[in-house]
Amino acid sequence: MTAGNDTAELKRLLDTGAHFAQVKSRRHPSMQPYLVGTKGRQEIFDLTKTTAQIEAARNVLTMLAKDGKTVLFVGGKVEIAELVRKAAQEVGAPHVATRWLGGTISNWTEIKKRIDRLAELTDTTAQGTRATQHTKLELVKLDREKEKLEGRLDGLLTLEKRPDALLVVDTKHEKHAVKEARDAGIPIIAIMSSDCNVKDAAYPIVANDTSRETVKLILNELTDALKKGYAG
Repeated sequence: MTAGNDTAELKRLLDTGAHFAQVKSRRHPSMQPYLVGTKGRQEIFDLTKTTAQIEAARNVLTMLAKDGKTVLFVGGKVEIAELVRKAAQEVGAPHVATRWLGGTISNWTEIKKRIDRLAELTDTTAQGTRATQHTKLELVKLDREKEKLEGRLDGLLTLEKRPDALLVVDTKHEKHAVKEARDAGIPIIAIMSSDCNVKDAAYPIVANDTSRETVKLILNELTDALKKGYAG
């Protein structure tokens, strides 16, 4: 990335409020090196470090995509869940934009059975067959089962195996997903504010993870990197 591009990236981040961290009392000790001061009660991120982190994350995501690896997007906070869902769908990636389902990684075999069951219930051809083989009450029960599974697994229908990497928004909020990934040795790329432990991510991006505009901007950068990798 050239110096000119660095400056433009800094301005874009600044315009979204990416530099606003949490209040000092909520700061995780690991975040100290990424802060440059305060404004009011809020601490301020050093966005020159953030831009370097975005570039590092872009590079690794491009390589993962080139190698055909699976990146699972994770971000269920109400204010950013829809952004995570849209970003993942844009590149055809699996995602969890609701509450993390325990065992998604640590008990993958069982979760895969549920995903396959949802795929079976969603299959339109099979739905026509079921209509002739089941009573109305049985069909109602099957529809309820489908709705329940969709609420938890809809974004995972394309996940054929355990993911090769996680792209997480707010590692503190997604602590269960982070623990499962770390225990399994799966690398994490994460957008994270100052209340997070920077060591939870192999590729951290320190920024305001509660700002929709900040998260949207960074996710756009990261999905562009994936597209580049898929294109070869």
